[in-house]
Amino acid sequence: MKQPIHRPWKVVWSKKLLQNLPWLNLRQECVELPNGQQIPTWYIYDFPDWINVIAVTRDGHFVMESQYRHGLGTTAYELCAGVIDEGETPLQAAKRELLEETGYSGGVWTPFMKLCPNPTNHSNLSHTFLAVGVEKNEERHLEKTEDIDVYLMTRDEVLEVLQSGGIIQALHAAPLWKYFAECASN
Repeated sequence: MKQPIHRPWKVVWSKKLLQNLPWLNLRQECVELPNGQQIPTWYIYDFPDWINVIAVTRDGHFVMESQYRHGLGTTAYELCAGVIDEGETPLQAAKRELLEETGYSGGVWTPFMKLCPNPTNHSNLSHTFLAVGVEKNEERHLEKTEDIDVYLMTRDEVLEVLQSGGIIQALHAAPLWKYFAECASN
């Protein structure tokens, strides 16, 4: 497949506006486009990379979550997700988050999909893993700021929720759509 033409912008100057926050750094840049035009105020959100897990139990149930999301003021179904801590690989973070948030672990893990939340102004990636054959092995270990409900859903239930708009987190919906397009018939 032919690759797109790469025409990066030149950074004229860059200033950190927020830094050393646990999950977010913000910088403002003045950038120059290949045609010479300048954009004096371009903002870049520097988040750490994230993970998502499509976790399927031995008997074929999907391990799904729900929690309140203050940005939209809503609660919806989601995949297990989290931040990759410094020094962790994406896979280590995915296994840790699944165990902490749901109590499930084990199974066969495969890198499934890598996305950028918004390449226009985000510098991070979201790594999705497929974990098949997971089992409930211990109690959850939620952080003080987490209020998560866990659900075991059939393939048909997940597909129905996805089709009805009950999964609104784009970085969770996209991997699930890929799963149903590529893997669900296997």
